[in-house]
Amino acid sequence: MAARDPHRTGAVRLAATFLRIGVMNEVQYRINFFIQLVQSLLTIATGLVALSLVFAHTDELAGWTRPQLLAVMGVFTMVGGLIRSVIQPNMQRVVEDVREGRLDFALTKPADAQVLVSVRDVRFWQLTDFLVGLVVLVVALVQIGGSLSARDVAVFAGVLLVGLVAVYCFWLLLASASFWLVRMNEVQELFDGVYRAGQYPVGIYPGWLKYGLTFLVPLAFAITVPSEAVTGRLTWQAVAVAAGSAVVLIVLSRWCWQRGLRRYGGASS
Repeated sequence: MAARDPHRTGAVRLAATFLRIGVMNEVQYRINFFIQLVQSLLTIATGLVALSLVFAHTDELAGWTRPQLLAVMGVFTMVGGLIRSVIQPNMQRVVEDVREGRLDFALTKPADAQVLVSVRDVRFWQLTDFLVGLVVLVVALVQIGGSLSARDVAVFAGVLLVGLVAVYCFWLLLASASFWLVRMNEVQELFDGVYRAGQYPVGIYPGWLKYGLTFLVPLAFAITVPSEAVTGRLTWQAVAVAAGSAVVLIVLSRWCWQRGLRRYGGASS
């Protein structure tokens, strides 16, 4: 039996500790749950109004029916909740720590720095979006009809995980850019503006925007591809492209992060 890597084990334990502390800090303010729930419901209501306006003039949009687009909205809301609960707050904190010279506190810990900076800040109540989106997705699937097999659920979960990994790597690239660029404060507003485009399948957009939302900002892999998995539109070519792109992003983001750390260490020494 192969021996366990002590560094990897230590990183996992330290990451779990950060996650537990983050959740404990969040649950102290339970009123935030109700505030977030209201925000989530308002966002869904706005999306439903937009869908009603669209389908008041047509029966489908680029081949997508109303229940199928409702499923996209559900996945969009779920992914947004996961991004805003873990990925986005931690990557923004990296940008702030680099700018203010506080990243050393993470670098001195006896574990992989990328793991630590990725789980230090958890916005637990943002997961309300995930639950609301899941309800919307279930309602959409009921309207579509039919039933999902265990294989369909597994494929959906798999491609959703691949999409989240791609988004995480994209955010890590943005955060790593702060080692070279000073003005990265507007990253959140920029991403939030682009993310709204993921509320609809990328196939409805012009070619340049479609490819931009697929390979530059990987919203297609995080939202459209999982939506295709639960609406019977998924192709194995799309799965292969999503998986291949995620691997490229993992390698590229890790390389940029390590290069940035060397630059940061050289500047602070």
